[in-house]
Amino acid sequence: MEQQQQDGGEGLRREIEALEGRDLQLWSIGILILVVVAAGFVALILPNIMWNLGELRLDGRYVPQLFFGFIALIVLFNVYLLKQRRVLRATRGELVSELVRREAAEELSLMDPLTDVFNRRYLERILAKETTRADRRGSSLALMMIDVDGLKAVNTRFGHRVGDRVLTEVAQLLRKNLRLSDTIIRYGGDEFLVLMSDTDEEQAQSAMRRLFKQVGAWNRANSIPSYTMALSFGVAAYSKGADFAEVLEAADQRMFQHKGRSSSPA
Repeated sequence: MEQQQQDGGEGLRREIEALEGRDLQLWSIGILILVVVAAGFVALILPNIMWNLGELRLDGRYVPQLFFGFIALIVLFNVYLLKQRRVLRATRGELVSELVRREAAEELSLMDPLTDVFNRRYLERILAKETTRADRRGSSLALMMIDVDGLKAVNTRFGHRVGDRVLTEVAQLLRKNLRLSDTIIRYGGDEFLVLMSDTDEEQAQSAMRRLFKQVGAWNRANSIPSYTMALSFGVAAYSKGADFAEVLEAADQRMFQHKGRSSSPA
């Protein structure tokens, strides 16, 4: 489905480029007509100049026909040109609007509507880009797996609306405390995955410590009465030649090892 959307977008872009070519063709036709008309006048005048024939003499019977024919040609061409440009503008506008709608729909399909972070489908798109970039530069790519502890109990005790709010609050804390270059993905119902480029495990651990300080501040603010936010996390780093699936599994296992402990990193 995603591939079909991408193919459709590329097709629209090609159609828009084709319309630009048609616009250029119209101007080319206009220039060609001007050249032909100018060549006609030159052909009429040049012999008189070259052979000093004196004044240019034309049969009076043909002057009105030539004049009105020339005017009619200009008028008809301009009518045609304006009509074609109007059609091109309308068609281009429709294609651009459709392209914008498709790109917006595609972007929305990659976003989690609840937390406003990327969904798991986006991981498939960005994965090759991030690993290729890390391989090319010989840099690390840290994976941070985060689980919201006890979310099922929150849904049972407070209701799903409060559970949804907890997920939204966690996503906001991640956005505020991580870099703009870090990619936040809602990996599962209560799990988030963060891809941190140019980051090793120690740096990722440092980022988690900053995040847990903010979680503590959030709890002290009593944002949701009778609820204390607790997160479990696991960090692993991808390096050149590594199997990404194995790195992801390592981060997941470390998260489960951390689960149930204190809500601050060791």
